[in-house]
Formats: sequence, structure tokens, C-alpha cells
Amino acid sequence: MAKRNNISTTDFILLGLFPEFQYASLLVYLILLVYLIALTGNSILIFLIWLDVHLHTPMYFLLSQLSLIDLFYISSSVPKMVINHSLGKHSISFTGCGIQMFFCLSLGGAECLLLTFMSYDRFVAVCNPLQYTVIMNSKVCLLIAVASWTGGALNSLIQTIYTMHFPVCGLKEINHFFCEMPAVLKLSCQDTSDYEMVVFVVSIIFILIPFNLIFASYIQIFLTVLKMKSPEGRSKALATCSSHLTVVSLYLGPGIVVYMTPGSSHTPALDQGLSVFYTILTPMLNPIIYSLRNKEVVGALRKVLRKKLVSK
Repeated sequence: MAKRNNISTTDFILLGLFPEFQYASLLVYLILLVYLIALTGNSILIFLIWLDVHLHTPMYFLLSQLSLIDLFYISSSVPKMVINHSLGKHSISFTGCGIQMFFCLSLGGAECLLLTFMSYDRFVAVCNPLQYTVIMNSKVCLLIAVASWTGGALNSLIQTIYTMHFPVCGLKEINHFFCEMPAVLKLSCQDTSDYEMVVFVVSIIFILIPFNLIFASYIQIFLTVLKMKSPEGRSKALATCSSHLTVVSLYLGPGIVVYMTPGSSHTPALDQGLSVFYTILTPMLNPIIYSLRNKEVVGALRKVLRKKLVSK
């Protein structure tokens, strides 16, 4: 009994992604492939932005920060899941669970804030182009990056400490593939309804308000774009903005369901499926979405490849 109590107070059991799925190994290996694509795509994008002077602009600086966040974000959950599956283990220590939760919440919050700032950057670029370099100067860009990372980390620290202080009764089986806050809260033997209301309010700040600000920015952007006389300028503005809107929809949409609706209204399988969108698929899709629809990024990649071929 002492041994069982000791295990129950130190380790959690991660049941994994869709534990009842018959082809779990295939699913894990597909996610590993997605992870490798995300690592490659985001690393290449960061490298190109750093290397090509034509990409040394506020928009691409913020995009490099987004890629950096995505690299860490997907790495906070996928490697542990793959290692556990490969070794046939499902346990994660109390400390490990807290650390994983902190990084997931921190990076998730940072991305919400950064996406909002990126929409402001596009708003200024399209609606006030003559003042763009003055408003979005290097100091402002640096402050945006610091505010995004710091805001996400501070919120995450408070949420993680408070979530992990709740006592857990019985089996510590987390019906998820990582220590996501709502899934861990479900294990508590105390009433967490008051704290869930706090989570809802925080979600308004980090998800709903950014979503509304982004939506309002793009209404103004589209109204301005419609007035443009240059078809080329209109096409370029729409391509860049549609890429950003796609990323925002894929990221914030599932987050609203998971964090802003009652946990009893959706199943663990739905929570896991939605979590896959913003923790795994979005980090993979971001560099693809921004690269394929961006002539400057494609041009920078071609330039690098051309230099490599010539050097050979």
C-alpha cells in the first residue's frame, strides 16, 4: 500500500493520443513525421530570414519569432510522446508534468500574443504605409517579442503552480498525450469550478480578445485593400493577410473550444483532437503557409539553393 501511495503521489500516467485507437503505432509515427517536417520547415524559415537582408523587416522578424515559438511548442509534447510509446512507458513524474504544462502554456500564450501583434503589423503596413517604418521600428519589434515571450511565461507560471497544487485522488491517469491543464484539472478530488472560471477569464484575455482584435484589424485591412488601384499591390496584400488569417483560424479556433467551453461538454477524444491542431499541426503548417504564398521567402530559398549548386 505504501508503495502504491508513493507512486500515486509522484507519477502521472499519460494514456496517450486516442488510447483506444487500434493503430496507435501508425499514428505516433505519423506525428513523428509531422514533427520532423515542423523542425525542418521552421528551422529553414528562421535561417532564411536571418541570412537574406531583404527579409530583415518587421514582418519577417515577427515571423521568425513565430517559427521559434513553434519549434519549442511542438518539442514540448511530441518527443515525450514518441519516447514513451517506443519504450512502452506511460509515466511522467509530477515535476516533469509541471514543467511540460508550463512550457505548453507559456508558448501557447506567447503565440496568441504574437499573432495579435502580427495582425497589427499588417494593419499598419496596409492602412498606414507611409508611417510603417516609423511605427514598426526595431525597438518596437524587440518590445513586441519580449512582451509576447514574457506575457506567456508569467501567465503560464501562475496557472501551472495553481493547477499542480490541487490534490489528486485515486489513479493519476491523464487521458491525453501531454499534461494539458484542463486534462490534469479533471483528476482533482477538490471542486475546481472557481478556478475553471479564472481559466475562462484568462482565456478571454489570451484567446478571445486577440481573436477579436485580429478580426477587427483584418476588416480594416480588407476595406483598405478594396480601395487599392494597383492589382499587384492588392494581390500581395491579400496573399500575406490570408496566410496570417489561415494560421490564426487553425490556432485560435480549437483553443477557444478547449479552454472556453465547459469540460463536461466535450469528450477526451475531442480535446485531444483539437489539441493536435494547435500543438502539432499548426507548428508544421505555419512555415508551409507563409512560404508557399510568399514570393520573397521562395525567392530567398531559391537564392540559397542556387549558391549551393554553383559552389559545387
